[in-house]
Amino acid sequence: MTKTALITGGTSGIGLAIAQGFHTAGYQIIATGVSQQEVQQTQQAHAELRCQVLDVKNEAQIAELVASLTELNVLVNCAGVILRDNQEHTVAGFEEAIDINLHGTMRMCYAARKLLQESQGCVINTASMLSYFGSGFVPAYSASKGGVVQFTKSLAIAWAPQKIRVNAIAPGWIKTELTKPLAEDPQRSKEITDRTPMDRWGDPSEVAGPALFLASEAAGFITGVTLPVDGGYSVM
Repeated sequence: MTKTALITGGTSGIGLAIAQGFHTAGYQIIATGVSQQEVQQTQQAHAELRCQVLDVKNEAQIAELVASLTELNVLVNCAGVILRDNQEHTVAGFEEAIDINLHGTMRMCYAARKLLQESQGCVINTASMLSYFGSGFVPAYSASKGGVVQFTKSLAIAWAPQKIRVNAIAPGWIKTELTKPLAEDPQRSKEITDRTPMDRWGDPSEVAGPALFLASEAAGFITGVTLPVDGGYSVM
């Protein structure tokens, strides 16, 4: 029987790579993006995916999407934002990043809970290296991703009796539109690769495999973990 995976933020970057990976593995995919333009572009380029507009701050949109599903086996929370140029050092910017990255993850999990319980499915959240190291440039992003790690642990405990596993991935420095300003800065990019034992940036496709593992039967006794996908960055 074909399984269904819902990937928020699945129309670009790491989320799109995960959506493609799950589709290749035989899943039916619902990939969401926040803008109609991005959703349309991704749908045209990837007809095999069902792409849909979703703002994870909008509870009504979330409820409508989940109500349209008859089955859900995997929820992957990839929707996220980084606000640069010191925006996260303002109250409004801090609240915006927290609302999308942390509260959005929470909203999706609770909305999908019933379907995941019925399928004995799983959740895969998206943390970050900044969950652990922090950043003076993006404090709200760092705080939100630290919160995702603790939320993942807490939900894993709370939902284990319902046979829902909850884990997270923590990507390192992956080349996406979100990290493009850093990747294109020669000095900053060199600092990153010098610290990374594998001495390079990661590709979004390299995050799909770890996500698939966490969703698989091979990970049937794994819950509450955050798996680094970082080329060794976190061990230095």
